Amino acid sequence: MCSPDPRLRTAMGLVLLACVPGLLAAFWVQGWGLLFNLLLCAAGALGCEAATLVLRGQPVAATLNDGSALVTAVLLAVALPGLAPWWLPATAAAIAIALGKQAFGGVGRNLFNPAMVGYAFVLLSFPLQMNHWPDQAPGFIDSLHRVLGSSSEQIDAWASPTVLDGLRHNRSLTIDELYASHPGFGNLGGRGGEWVNLAFLAGGAFLLQRKVYSWHAPVGLLAGLALFSLLAWNGSGSDSHGSPLLHLFSGSTMLAAFFIATEPVSGPRTALARLLFGVGVGLLIYLIRTWGSYPDGTAFAILLMNLAAPALDRFASRRQQAAP
Repeated sequence: MCSPDPRLRTAMGLVLLACVPGLLAAFWVQGWGLLFNLLLCAAGALGCEAATLVLRGQPVAATLNDGSALVTAVLLAVALPGLAPWWLPATAAAIAIALGKQAFGGVGRNLFNPAMVGYAFVLLSFPLQMNHWPDQAPGFIDSLHRVLGSSSEQIDAWASPTVLDGLRHNRSLTIDELYASHPGFGNLGGRGGEWVNLAFLAGGAFLLQRKVYSWHAPVGLLAGLALFSLLAWNGSGSDSHGSPLLHLFSGSTMLAAFFIATEPVSGPRTALARLLFGVGVGLLIYLIRTWGSYPDGTAFAILLMNLAAPALDRFASRRQQAAP
């Protein structure tokens, strides 16, 4: 029986370790729902991985031990609503593995980022459940009942608009008035969410220090998002699309920059191409947040740029060959 690549296993272990600060911050904001998401996503990802490997006649234990399916599950768990019904994270994780990974031949062959494939699938298929974000995190028992669907409380009105939602639909309030009146705004971005972003930024800095990946994709994404939001920012007027700091510390920006855009298989291979890839993701995130139908455009931005990755590599290679 073949054993998992020790380099891959080490890299996945470091990524999981770097996720810990962000997970703790997200647990502080979302409560027990995040724990249930983690368990359900892990079960869905590992179960689907094992089933597809059996069907393909591949070794199960060695592949499961490489940690890649667990990383996909963790990224999905953070991105999904905290009190989603139990079948939603399980479905997202199973789709991520089946369609995003195993359909292309397994680890190292996926064309798209598996976690974003699963997220985009449930976002398009179950938009109502994907928009249920709680105002306050209930206790353990209440959270469990809501996840299992056994709660008698009607929850179709308990979600509140996110910061990015509030900004996109604002028509009359200045930014200062919006900060004062909207409960979701914090000091830099979303209340609570800005701390989650800072925690994932710290985890990303750890991965850069350990040289798990290069700086090009995350720096390109953050620089691209900051630049385009700065160019379109008109101060605190009612038609403002938000400052660069708001965009950098709201939504899933830091998670996307350091844990999603850096996925090596579905991204470009060369340094210049990775930098351009990150800039493209940052631009698309801003465009979707500002004028698209979804408040945060991370999944679609990543998937679209995955399609452009081969072209970016060819462009970078031609530039290198043309250089004196």
